This record gives sequence, C-alpha cells and structure tokens, in this order.
Amino acid sequence: MTRFPAVDGLRAIAALAVVTAQVGLHTHAPLAGLVSRLDVGWAIFCAISGFLLYRPHVLAWFSATEPPLTLTYLRGRALRILPALLVTVALSIVFVPHPATTYLRWAVLTPLPFYLLLPGLGRLLTGYERPTRRSVRWRLLVLLALTVLGPVWMAAVTATDHSEAGLWLPGYLGWFAVGMGLALWQVARATGRLGPSALDALTRVPGTLWGVAAALLLIAATPLAGPYDDSAPTPAQALLKSLLYTVVVACVLFPILMPSARTVRVLGGRPAQIGARLSYGVVVYGFVVLGLLRGPFAVQLPVTLVGAVVLAAASYRLIERPVMRLGVRRKNTAVARTASRATSPSSSPAR
Repeated sequence: MTRFPAVDGLRAIAALAVVTAQVGLHTHAPLAGLVSRLDVGWAIFCAISGFLLYRPHVLAWFSATEPPLTLTYLRGRALRILPALLVTVALSIVFVPHPATTYLRWAVLTPLPFYLLLPGLGRLLTGYERPTRRSVRWRLLVLLALTVLGPVWMAAVTATDHSEAGLWLPGYLGWFAVGMGLALWQVARATGRLGPSALDALTRVPGTLWGVAAALLLIAATPLAGPYDDSAPTPAQALLKSLLYTVVVACVLFPILMPSARTVRVLGGRPAQIGARLSYGVVVYGFVVLGLLRGPFAVQLPVTLVGAVVLAAASYRLIERPVMRLGVRRKNTAVARTASRATSPSSSPAR
C-alpha cells in the first residue's frame, strides 16, 4: 500500500500545535489570539484520520475487491487508541485536581464515533456502482457538502445555547470529510479515473498553499473568529472559525498527496516518523502534565512538552506497542487456525 511519509511531519506538527494551544488556554499566553488558534491541530488530526482510514475503502472500490473487514478495522483502532486513553483517564482521576475535561470529552465524543461510523460511510460512498468519472465526481460533491455541515452545526449549537452538542461529531465531520475527499481524489488521479486539472499544479507548490493556510489562520486569530478562551462565541463567530479551520486543513494536507522530494525530506524524515509515532500520546498525556502545573506560559509550555514526550515514549514502548503486537499475534494465530481447519480432512477417507 502506498505510504505518504510527509503525513508523519504533519502529525508531529499537529501534536505540537494542540499542546501549545492547551497551555495557552490555561496561562494567559502572549499572542493569545494566535496561540489559541493553534487548536487547528485537532482539525489536522481529523483530516489525516479521514484520509488514511477512508483510502483503503476507495482502493477496494477501484480494484473491485472486498473492503477492509469491519471487525478487524475496529479491533485495530481500539488497540491503537484505548490503551493510552484509558491510562490518561486513570492518571487524571488520581493525580490531576482539575483535569482538562473538555479536551478529554472531545477526544471521546468526536473521533471515536467517527471511527465507529467509518465502515458504514465507506460502504455508502464506495458501493452500488462502478468507479466511473461521473460516480467519483458525485461522491466528491457529497464529501464537499459534508464539509459545510460542521460550520452550520457549530453556528446552530451556539445560537441555541447547547454547548455540550458542540463536542459532538457533526460539528467536526467536515474535517474528516476533507481527508476523505482528498483520499478519493488522490486514488482517482493515480488510477486515471480523473484526468489532470488545475489541482495537480497546486500539489507542486506547497509553499503557496501553506502560505494561504497561514494567512487564513491569522484571520482566525482575530476576534472575528470568536474569543480566545472558553467563552461562548456568537453564531457568526462559530461558523467563521469552523469554516476557516476546514479550509486551512485542506490547504495544509493537499500538497502531501503528490509531495516533492524536498517536502518528503522535511516532513518525512526519521525525526518526523518518531514524532508521528508519539503524537497521539503527546496530546493525551499533555492533559495530565498540564493539569499538574502552575506558572506562566514560558515555563509551562516547555515543561509540558518535555513531560508529555517522556510519558508518550514510555507509554508507547511499555504499553501501546506491546498491546498492538499482541493483537497482531492473536490475529495471525486465528488466521493460521482457520487455514489449518480449512485444509485438514473433515472425515476419514472412504474405504
């Protein structure tokens, strides 16, 4: 399966951005507007998940093969996500007097429902007809429509004062849809289902798209996109912030679909691979470290980052990787047993 090494660098950057935004939220950081909007890292994580998890469904559709098995997929997701998440919750309950519960609730109420729904979404968006140019374009339009759902949902939630619903999946589905749409476009271009277009040129100028993303993030860092703390925004502010984040993440992710050698060197090297491997742990354990600290932004940020990286590395080596390897061994054992039963004689030969 095709690997996208530049994704590693984006994961590491997203983790750094999220932790910085968390620290800024709790410490009255300088440049509060810009620091607070680094929570766009969540959007990057969501889009990457949508891209990587939906792409196997697209490949199966185009090759007329079976899509990923639902139980196998869900088992893999659980083995990757739950160990560190459960340890984080336990540590927060025991050691953290005021844990970052909003972020933890978001981690449960947003990504996990998407992971559960993805097999169904994958079948809905890749089945029922052959992958022609028309069917691909139709599905791209559906995914484009889903990107609008998030901003509209967030505006409606704010207008009706249902703050808890602001953590639910519909408010963030557009970010996942960005990644899913890019996965569909990339495979369609690679297999010739879609012909060359102006979009191909954009993949060759990553600096331009990333510059656009930076400019949009600066706009989001103004009061136009809402307050810099947990205060409730107006419906217009909530809509604008969600919409800006959706476009930002599309601009950030698009160039890695056909990356240049320089992009791969910068975002796909060994340090980026390590950062990507630890990115999930850095984010979730960052909640714990931050909850134990008091002090100014300049002190809390480096301490939180170092502490989160140390905990994430220890967790990956001692908990997460062993759990994933155990899962793989059990899966291989089950497959071997099934194959053995299938090839063994079911009865004695007739005399």
